[in-house]
Amino acid sequence: MTPRIRVGTFDHSMKKVHVILNLFADTTRGERVVKRLKQCAKQYTVSGLALLLTLAALSLFGADKKPKKSAVALLPEDPKVSIEPRIKPSPGAAANEKDSRQASIRVDTTLVLINVTVTDPLNRFVTGLEKEHFKLSEDKVEQTITQFSSEDAPLSIGLVFDCSGSMGNKLGKSRQAAAQFFKTANPEDEFFLVQFNDKPELVTGFTTNTEEIQNRLTFTQAKGRTALLDGLYMAMKQMKKAHNPRKAVLIISDGGDNSSRYTESEIKKLVRETVVQVYGIGIYESMAGRGRTAEELSGPGLLTELAEQTGGRQYAVENLNELPDVAAKIGIELRNQYVLGYTPTNLEKDGKYRRVKVTIQQPRGLPPLKVFFRLGYYAPVQ
Repeated sequence: MTPRIRVGTFDHSMKKVHVILNLFADTTRGERVVKRLKQCAKQYTVSGLALLLTLAALSLFGADKKPKKSAVALLPEDPKVSIEPRIKPSPGAAANEKDSRQASIRVDTTLVLINVTVTDPLNRFVTGLEKEHFKLSEDKVEQTITQFSSEDAPLSIGLVFDCSGSMGNKLGKSRQAAAQFFKTANPEDEFFLVQFNDKPELVTGFTTNTEEIQNRLTFTQAKGRTALLDGLYMAMKQMKKAHNPRKAVLIISDGGDNSSRYTESEIKKLVRETVVQVYGIGIYESMAGRGRTAEELSGPGLLTELAEQTGGRQYAVENLNELPDVAAKIGIELRNQYVLGYTPTNLEKDGKYRRVKVTIQQPRGLPPLKVFFRLGYYAPVQ
């Protein structure tokens, strides 16, 4: 017998078809679709049920191929919003981005710092002065002092020690002088040791342990010629590794130079380009003693000129017993300095040497005071 569809119930069947299609389109209600199809199977013949499924398939996969909206879509269809994960930049790209940001910030201000020592007629240090007591000029143009300090800030110090042959009988007192100088140090200070005779040698790099330097000095032997200028050049080179803003070099020697590769003019220019104060202790034979060598005769003038350019001082010593006291005095001087800071009115970056002068507005009740300071600096080029 051929299966047939009941004609009398066609309208009723179509209603069921639509119901089934709606249920069939909702994939989240698959169980209900299956249950409904089983119920319909009881009312229709096999061919009727086949027709029902065919209609459902045509409804879902018709010629227009348009997908049916889900029954659970409650909001109008909007353009899809996609969120893409942020790509982590490579280290090189991050550095370039940082550099590009920093490159947009440019500071054209130059701050000049001048260390100043003030003494009375008895060469005693004068402390307790205020900013108002100082006047400062650059190339004869008065400048405004914007920073002022009289605090004992940490120091980076290089000891340049002469161990040439002429220092034979002076080494003992010279070691004592170094020991007295180290006694004035603060825990934050750092030191290095350069020895020189025929050539300079960096014996000890920067350290806060002064005993280490004194132990190395114990084994120093006097021999050879005097390469003082080369020793100072090495000290200036080592000072570039300093960790403290205030820097000084102490030279202990008995005369001039007779063995350096660098000339006086080269070293004088070098010390003018740095912010390092140079102090010297010159150990010279007395005029009543044996005649001085040519190097000894030129020694006081050389050390004095190098020191004064940087705001330091040179102390001439004829009595060896005075060496430790002079060294201690230099250490105390470094602890009792004023620091004046200003921004030059001349903003030209021409690399020229600018001469600086500091004067004292004489306080009432004090004798005439004397000032020691760096005589100038080189302007930046860029």
